[in-house]
Amino acid sequence: MDLAWRIAQVIIPVFMIVAVGYWYGRRALPDLTMFNRIVLDVMTPVLVYTALAGKEFRLADHTLLLAAGAGLILLSGAIAWLLARGTHTSARSLVPVVMFTNCGNMGLPLALLAFGPAGFGAAVGLFSISNLIHFSLGARITSAHASTKELLLSPLMIASALGFASAATGVRPPDVIFTGLKMLGEPMLPLMLLSLGVRLTQLRREDIPRGLLGAFARPLIGLAVALPLAWALGLEGMARAQLLLFAALPPAVMQFMLAERYRQEPERVAAMILLGNALAIVFVPLGLALSL
Repeated sequence: MDLAWRIAQVIIPVFMIVAVGYWYGRRALPDLTMFNRIVLDVMTPVLVYTALAGKEFRLADHTLLLAAGAGLILLSGAIAWLLARGTHTSARSLVPVVMFTNCGNMGLPLALLAFGPAGFGAAVGLFSISNLIHFSLGARITSAHASTKELLLSPLMIASALGFASAATGVRPPDVIFTGLKMLGEPMLPLMLLSLGVRLTQLRREDIPRGLLGAFARPLIGLAVALPLAWALGLEGMARAQLLLFAALPPAVMQFMLAERYRQEPERVAAMILLGNALAIVFVPLGLALSL
């Protein structure tokens, strides 16, 4: 009963905000193009930088967890490639959906609620590692014509590089500037959840059959890899819990943007991602039950 209440305390606020976004999306039919661009190009990079550069985040304490996160992504991709071959599904559509989790929109708020400010920096570190692989290898898997250079020079990737540099060297802006940056970045968490709720209004009944494979494969393969990986690397306590929550998350919304940009079955990818995020109400509590 204690565990169930702890899980409820983590997921209820997150899914409440998603539900508000869904309700508002159905009611107002908003165009989130500029809103999402501001969140992605300004608020998210600032949040990533301040979390990594903050005095609470010590890079040396999280090196093994970040390596485990990278290993989880790559191993999940290898299994997804075999699944794509076995089900006669396009690997360019399925593999990135399984590899990359929604560790921004959903993962960061969940980590903050589950592990508190002390564990938030590690979650941002996993988010940054995921983006680094997503915008390089993931983009190349999606399309052979992907411009990796353009993606790696995005504001989010530059902020990640500067954040890790500050964490490694201890060099950061004066407190008065740093406080302003934190104020600019922190509202990103509820705004991303609202945006996710609005995006879920696009899920249609006819999308369900073609989205089921990726929606279920993402968290099931992730957890099947994360449990033995955590044991093999000797991860314990918060590091193990962070990895398991990261593994249980639904597919990354960002992958739909890449699939649309490179015309890689965007409708099928959207169905996998939207259905996967709807199913998070099942798999996120499972990940929390295994980790808390």
